[in-house]
Amino acid sequence: MKSGRNSFIAFIKERKMGLNDFIQKLVSTPHICQHAEVNNFLKIDENQNEEGEDGLLSESRMCLKSRSSLAEETQIKPSDFDYLKIIGKGSFGKVLLARHKESTTYYAVKVLQKKIILKKKEQKHIMAERSVLMKNIKHPFLVGLHYSFQTTDKLYFVLDYVNGGELFYHLQRERVFLEPRARFYAAEIASALGYLHSLHIVYRDLKPENILLDSQGHIVLTDFGLCKEGLEPNGTTSTFCGTPEYLAPEVLQKQAYDRTVDWWCLGSVLYEMLYGLPPFYSRNTAEMYNNILHKTPALKPNVSNAGRELLEGLLQKERTKRLGAKDDFLELKYHSFFSPINWDDLMAKKITPPFIPSVSGPTDLRHFDPEFTHLPVSSSLCSDTLTVTSSVKEAAGAFPGFSYGPPSGHSFM
Repeated sequence: MKSGRNSFIAFIKERKMGLNDFIQKLVSTPHICQHAEVNNFLKIDENQNEEGEDGLLSESRMCLKSRSSLAEETQIKPSDFDYLKIIGKGSFGKVLLARHKESTTYYAVKVLQKKIILKKKEQKHIMAERSVLMKNIKHPFLVGLHYSFQTTDKLYFVLDYVNGGELFYHLQRERVFLEPRARFYAAEIASALGYLHSLHIVYRDLKPENILLDSQGHIVLTDFGLCKEGLEPNGTTSTFCGTPEYLAPEVLQKQAYDRTVDWWCLGSVLYEMLYGLPPFYSRNTAEMYNNILHKTPALKPNVSNAGRELLEGLLQKERTKRLGAKDDFLELKYHSFFSPINWDDLMAKKITPPFIPSVSGPTDLRHFDPEFTHLPVSSSLCSDTLTVTSSVKEAAGAFPGFSYGPPSGHSFM
């Protein structure tokens, strides 16, 4: 009797997951919700329990609400924060150091302009970023999401505030890292990538600018905008994306690629940490692409045999022969280069980082580029007063299901 009940529970669970996946698809492609048949399928009886089974239908309900209005109730809004400084800029908006007024906790708030995202047709990437951030319940080397919310014209991600600076910034200053330091960073990055792969997520954009150090000197991986979700261990994808210096040969050749693309990028970043430049770098992009496809990376003898062997394995042009192709992270974990690392201690942050950024407190911005921190903070961040044009209306409803708040009891601490 018990096994019958268990299989029934498993069946229900599977159905729920299927429904959840379906709703996630709807949420990331909102125009489907306008289709009459989809609308009918999702019609929910007004008198039924408002919450639905485990809240699974709430996102689909959002989908069906009027797209000209912002039909998402969140317990948090832009005016709950003091925006102190700009600490970064991207194609769609800015990252700001902000202090939550009530709790006085500091956060990094990423503010994105909806109209720019729509213009560049990047809604899918933004919703993927939100989805990946929500899946990272807690990994020591991945940035955490506290809230996401939206106004008529902007999207807000409230993230962990990390102020030790980009790895890129420190590498520029010191030119190269000694091998023990590069090994420590590579180990923390590899464990974060392995964790993402275990969730069937490929990161796809590993580069020193997306790798931050926290105030203790540990790695924090950020920016999940190019992540690909739902990629099974043997699955492939073919979207051309990434950063020129770190592109894997198979991506460059527009071939199908898999999660080993992340191990290639890790090889490129490790090479840069040890030698001062990416392995195939050239100022001439065409020459650099040619190097990636045809040239063997120069492995000078200032790196240990184990280090050179690891780089050869990661920078293997044939992805099926690349280190990590069979057993993913485990192949790196047990490589001789990482033999000095106690992985349990690493995950528990019990290993003292080889470099501790000097920061006096949360408002110490010395490791951020003054190019950003000197910029004025716009007062429009707190407001949602806009002339409502048709394009603003379209932007307002283009991101249904974007808002997120932690479970009750996990609010601002």
